[in-house]
Amino acid sequence: MFTIMAPVGVVKLRAWLLLPFLCLTLRADMLQFAAATIQGYIGDRDIVCPSVCRCDEDFIYCNDRGLNSIPSLPSAASVLYLQNNHINNPGLPTSLEHHLTVRVVYLYDNELDEFPMHLPPSLRELHLQDNNIRTIPRSALARMPLLEKLHLDDNSISTVSIEDQAFADNPRLRLLFLSRNHLSSIPSGLPASLEELRLDDNRISTIPTHAFRGLSSLRCLVLDGNLLANQRIADDTFSRLANLTELSLVRNSLQTPPVNLPSAHLQRLSLQDNALTHMPRGSLDGMRRLQRLDLSGNNLTTLPRGLFRDLDSLGQLLVRGNPWHCGCNLRWLYDWLHARGNSITVRGLTCHGPDRVRDMALKDLTNQMEECEVVRTVGNRDRVGGAGVIDSSTTLSPPQGSLFTLRSKRPGLGLPDSGLDYTLGSSGVGKSLALNVKPLSHNSIRVTWSVAQPSSSFRLSWLRLGTSNAMGSITETLVRGDRREYLLTSLQPRSSYIICMVPLTASSGSKGAISGDTDTDEALVCAKAETSDLTPVDGNQKEDEDSQQMTALPLAGIIGGATAIVSLALILGIFCWYGHRTGHLSSRDHYTRSSSRKSKTYDDYIESGTKKDNTILEIRSPGFQMTPMPACQPLQPKPLREDYIIHTIFPSNGTGLYKGANHVSNAGYGTNRGYREGGIPDIDYCYT
Repeated sequence: MFTIMAPVGVVKLRAWLLLPFLCLTLRADMLQFAAATIQGYIGDRDIVCPSVCRCDEDFIYCNDRGLNSIPSLPSAASVLYLQNNHINNPGLPTSLEHHLTVRVVYLYDNELDEFPMHLPPSLRELHLQDNNIRTIPRSALARMPLLEKLHLDDNSISTVSIEDQAFADNPRLRLLFLSRNHLSSIPSGLPASLEELRLDDNRISTIPTHAFRGLSSLRCLVLDGNLLANQRIADDTFSRLANLTELSLVRNSLQTPPVNLPSAHLQRLSLQDNALTHMPRGSLDGMRRLQRLDLSGNNLTTLPRGLFRDLDSLGQLLVRGNPWHCGCNLRWLYDWLHARGNSITVRGLTCHGPDRVRDMALKDLTNQMEECEVVRTVGNRDRVGGAGVIDSSTTLSPPQGSLFTLRSKRPGLGLPDSGLDYTLGSSGVGKSLALNVKPLSHNSIRVTWSVAQPSSSFRLSWLRLGTSNAMGSITETLVRGDRREYLLTSLQPRSSYIICMVPLTASSGSKGAISGDTDTDEALVCAKAETSDLTPVDGNQKEDEDSQQMTALPLAGIIGGATAIVSLALILGIFCWYGHRTGHLSSRDHYTRSSSRKSKTYDDYIESGTKKDNTILEIRSPGFQMTPMPACQPLQPKPLREDYIIHTIFPSNGTGLYKGANHVSNAGYGTNRGYREGGIPDIDYCYT
């Protein structure tokens, strides 16, 4: 009994031991399944990277892959590099807006035609340049309320394609790039938070007063490469930008800097590659923080005295590409540069004239500048450095001084133009001075004057008028009080000049010459003159030229007529000679044909297949005739070769070609064979 129960207990014991083992195994499987599930979930969330991309933590690099659409991205991605692909608008998945960790997206250089709609709302920076985007809808920008930087360069955006108040829902937008688009005006409704605005290389031609209204935070404004001109910019356009630190107006059509530039915080001013011919005095006043000034690539020849008086912080002055005239007009700039020393870097201040100092730097003209007039007050009399007034015989051109303003009775009229209250002629009369001007040549004008009472000196100024309201360079010099005549030289041909003179007293001479004091404006007298053409022709020269023309005209006619007659006679002679020769040959040919045919029978030669064949080749010498063989002859010629038979032609008088007239032919040889003894066969075959 005991032996039977023992196996049953062992079986039960095994069953009890197997049950915990099964439970442990099942629990391990469940834990493994849970771990696999969790691992797969985490992999889908953070680890899985698209096979065509490269991932570096939260930076996803899918650029330059030739993609047509955006692949599935990890939800933890923060920066997406998708540039330089072929992604179009259908290639942007709607699931992209659910990636709430994305901060920066690079989508430039793709094939987008419309502004993307399903971008993440957490986006801070968006690069869409170099696509073909045409519109900016407000609804698309409203999905990105945290957007700070928007790059839309190199697209097809026009002013009318920007929806009204398109940026109203982007209160954090600080940077907006719209370069190289199709804008014709400044976009409206820009956010007040904007700090940098780039609108270069568009078609903007007009800037109204309200263009930058509300942009008090704007610090950088770039308007390069547009169609801006002084007449199309409102006077107070830039004055509203009180915090502006950088202004760039490169490659426009400005003749002078825009008025009322913001001066409080401006640090960089770029005006290169315009049409600047004049820098008005005071145009840079108040710019005490200006560090960089670029005036390169313009038509500036001089700068007015005192232009840089507030530029204490200027460290870079770029003026290359201008035709600088380094006369006494720039003596003040020479002194200013030497006073600044190494604290300023100057590029391009190279003299273009006079020829004596061409291609020399202004800072190196120490000897030349010492020859200039320097008016100094010593006691109560004027001392003029050098040799008094520099006349036109010196190597230096007449000194060009500071630009000054002609004032008339009408308020607000700053420069002389057609609206003055007086009409300028070749003479002018004032209270104490009468001025008369007379052009002498294409580059010189004679100035004479008379005064009611003696003066210590005179201030003589002349201004070349341009084709527009923008004024040219004003030149100023001092003339001794005992002189009553002055010759202006080195002027421009075919140009109008306003010439003004004012007498200076001993106490105001230096002030008037250097600073342009307004006390002497009441005594200012002006006149107007115009230089002639570059090659003037007086009456005698005109008469000589007319007589020469009248003399040369018949001679030219005679030569031409004689040439025509000779040519016509030559042509007529050629025609006559040719006609005579042709007629002679024709008559000779006709005579030969008729005479030969009358003396021969039809059997004397063989015609080639037609009743009248004019192509028979004959040797017109007496006694021979060469004709093509007809196809019916027994002897067939070789291919591509014609056979000819040379027959002996018997003269009509019975004499042979190779025998004398008295020779009697042998009757035994027959009529034709009698000529063999002359060494010529009866029939010869000639192959050609």
